[in-house]
Amino acid sequence: MRYDQHPVAPSQQNHVPRLSAAGLQVRYGDAVALNGVSFSVHDGESVAIMGPSGSGKTTLLHTLAGIIRPDDGTVALRTLDGQGRSQIVRVDELSDPARSELRLQEFGFVFQQGMLIPELTAMENVMMPLLLTGVTKSEANSRAGQLLQELGMTGLEQRRIGQLSGGQAQRVAIARARATQAQVVFADEPTGALDSRTAADVLALLLRSTSEQGRALVLVTHDKDVAAACSRVVRLRDGQIVEQLSDRQADG
Repeated sequence: MRYDQHPVAPSQQNHVPRLSAAGLQVRYGDAVALNGVSFSVHDGESVAIMGPSGSGKTTLLHTLAGIIRPDDGTVALRTLDGQGRSQIVRVDELSDPARSELRLQEFGFVFQQGMLIPELTAMENVMMPLLLTGVTKSEANSRAGQLLQELGMTGLEQRRIGQLSGGQAQRVAIARARATQAQVVFADEPTGALDSRTAADVLALLLRSTSEQGRALVLVTHDKDVAAACSRVVRLRDGQIVEQLSDRQADG
């Protein structure tokens, strides 16, 4: 996909966030969901967004991912142009079809219930984003099988989602998020429906599949243990960031 945006000098690439936002405002009628929020995440970083219900966590996640267009403020993604050169894309300025294509090509998603297609098998769910981006069926099948194997799903590839446990379904969701080599993965309560042991396993797999491989991970969670495993914690209240902690500060 071509974007008429701003190139990034090679010497600056390591210093420019993978994804950043400034002055985000989102309103639903008279209710203010986000009020002047600024945010950034770099390659290899995992950021947990926390806060009470109604604080704006999911709205922020959806705005960063281009699902919601902000009423004010900017969202910028560092990506590659057709020549392999780094560029900045203003996500908030893209048309709806362009944002949909951007989400397909640049972002991965893991949700609390997986948001998988129940009528399809684990293999078919992971293949789907690859096929939508033009990858051949044989190549998509090979890539999906490799990802599922890496995530401990060998022998379960042909099971439909309803035949899998909650933890197994989340492994499929993580594999799907990795399928297109997305550089930013968004996760909304990825362990919320799991028991503590399964949640710990899924979180470890999610971190290993994203930030530990140089990708950026942005996740919403109510779980302090999940947040503590991330490199940074951002706390929201009433649509504003009220606190940011690094992993060392959070541990202290």
